[in-house]
Order: sequence, then C-alpha cells, then structure tokens
Amino acid sequence: MVTDPSLFKEIRPYQDDEVTDAIQRLIRDDEFIGAIAHYRFPTLFNVGGPLIKAFIRLYLSWRWRKLTTIRQIQLEVASYMEKMIATTTQGVTYSGLENLDPERGYLFISNHRDIAMDPAFVNWGLHSHGLDTVRIAIGDNLLRKPCAAELMKLNKSFVVKRSAKGPREMMRAFTELSAYLRHSIDEGHSIWIAQKEGRAKDGHDKTDPAILKMFYMEGKRQKIPFSDYINSLNLVPVAISYEYDPGDQAKAQELYAKETHGAYEKSEFEDVQSIVQGIVGQKGRVHVTFGKPLQGQFENADQLASVIDQQIYANYHLFPSNLLAAEQQVASGDAKAAAVFKQHIAALPQELQARVLAMYARPVVNKLAAQAEMVSNTNLTK
Repeated sequence: MVTDPSLFKEIRPYQDDEVTDAIQRLIRDDEFIGAIAHYRFPTLFNVGGPLIKAFIRLYLSWRWRKLTTIRQIQLEVASYMEKMIATTTQGVTYSGLENLDPERGYLFISNHRDIAMDPAFVNWGLHSHGLDTVRIAIGDNLLRKPCAAELMKLNKSFVVKRSAKGPREMMRAFTELSAYLRHSIDEGHSIWIAQKEGRAKDGHDKTDPAILKMFYMEGKRQKIPFSDYINSLNLVPVAISYEYDPGDQAKAQELYAKETHGAYEKSEFEDVQSIVQGIVGQKGRVHVTFGKPLQGQFENADQLASVIDQQIYANYHLFPSNLLAAEQQVASGDAKAAAVFKQHIAALPQELQARVLAMYARPVVNKLAAQAEMVSNTNLTK
C-alpha cells in the first residue's frame, strides 16, 4: 500500500517514487562525497581530493543506477550489512522470531546501546528469516546534515522531533508521531523504536513511560481504553546484547565528565562519530531476542514500562564479558573470552575501568532481579 505523499510528509521515510531524486541529491552532495573519500582513501585524499571525489561520484552513479525502490535500497543495505557482520563480529544469533507473524506489523521497542546498529541487527534478523524490515525511529538531532537526512529516509527511517520547543509544539509533534505509528501498524509495516531517548550509557536498560504515553495519544484521541489500544499495537520488547560495545570507552568518558565536572558538552559531530564507531568497531558476539507480543491488562504507562523492562532483562543474553564484570564464574570453555575481556579492560584509562565494568555488569544485575521477581510472582499465584 502506498501512503498518500502529503500524509505525514515531514516525518515519514521516502517512498518508491522519491528514491531516484534522493540518490541524485546524495551523489551531488559534496560533503557526503568528501566524507566517503576521507574515510576510504585518507592518504590519497590529502594529495588528490578532487580526483578521488570525482571517481567516487562516477562509481556511485554506476553502483546505484538501478536503485529505484525502497526494497532495492534495503537489499543494497543488506549487502553492506553482511560484510560488516563478517568483519566486526564473531557471529550474530537470534531467538524469538518464531513468535512473529509475517503478515502483521509490530511495534518493536528495544533496549538502546548503539545508534545505528541496534535497528540494523533487528532488521538483519527479520530479513534473513524472510520477514519485512522495520521503519526506524530516529531523532532529528541526527539529521542536521542534508546527506544524513537523505540516507536515513532512504533506509526507512522516520523523524522524531526531539528539537520541538514549548508545550504546544511538542504536543503537535508527538500527536503526529503517535498517529504515524498507528498508521504504519494498520498498513502492516513494523516499527523499531528505542525504549528511551538516548543510549543506555551505564548499561541500565529502562523504559521511559513518556514514550508509552506517546504511543497512546492516538488511542486517547479515539477514546479507546489504554490497555485495549496497547494490545492493538502488537508491542514486542526486544533485547539486543553485545559481547563488546564499541562505544564503551566514549560512554564511560561521558559519565566520568558528568561525575567529576557536573556536565558534559557534546562536540558538534559526536553523534556521527558514534555511529561510525558503532559500525566499524569490534563487537564480539551479538544476540538479539524478540520477546512475545504483549497482550494483557495494563493499567497505565508505568505498569507497562515495568512489564517491558522485565521481558528485556529476562531475555538479555549474558556473555562472558557481562559475567566477568559482575564477578561471576564463566564456563571453562570461555577461558579465551575471559582473557580477551581482561585485556580489554586493562587497556582502558584507569579512571574509566570501573565505569566500563559496571556497564557490562548491569545486565547481570537486572537479569537476576527479573528472575527473582518472576519466581515471586509464580509463588504468589500458587
């Protein structure tokens, strides 16, 4: 089904009839071409920048000449994703995909560790198992550059207007976003959205009830009870687990700055640098668990947030890096992994080591607490 071009125009991803023009704008964008040249050919770029950029434009024009649909763009992204997995991970595994119906749209709400790779790994799992990829929620703070906006909207990303100021502007933005989520689910398109604004810098995955209240704004407008509306969204908690977080040192540095100086000021392009680091950095093993679609009686957003958290904690896959950080034993077969993790921590600046260890240990603490609560609830129902 093709969406009316005027509907949700400011926030929606591109449609098929917008692909060709968007690609041409990217190829003409000197900053975009320059960034590729600087990254791929750093030495040659310093001595022959204009020539390198001309070559890249010719190559991209040839490589992308037949891309005219979003589906074709997704397949192009998949080819890059396959190479990235081969070079920066020791394997990506999935569980819970059997809970999903290929004919339905889902609202996937996941923990958030990496700006680009979290939804990318969710998409890879869906794509490799014959399911359609998701529409990705992305903050407008990441779209300051025209080329970034083009790339994201070509890759099925829609805009969350975090920069909205004042109660009225924020209300309009969130009302439109809530309606867009409903529209997407009704059309059979799945959505990926993080459980809170910003990544979990300290490893503590916790759902912000404000996001769930935003989900319900369209239901409230239609005068549908909270629980009924939430059940209709096919909400699925997702737990994404990285053996190694490529951004762990940068996150710890931010936490250290806040603790020692009371504040942390991001550099202008720090988010872009984080995206690049997440893509090219070594991740070890990665596991993604798709939870069961939530169905039940939910009194309010706070209760729903707690249910989502419990499922994410319970489904989080613990690697030796997590267990060692929490000072727990690992299997004898993981001796090599243990040695690698200890080297990883030792290589960090001393003032950051405790913070990084706490970051890796937190999922263990959360999982144990979730398991204890599940046992307690089971005992209460006996």
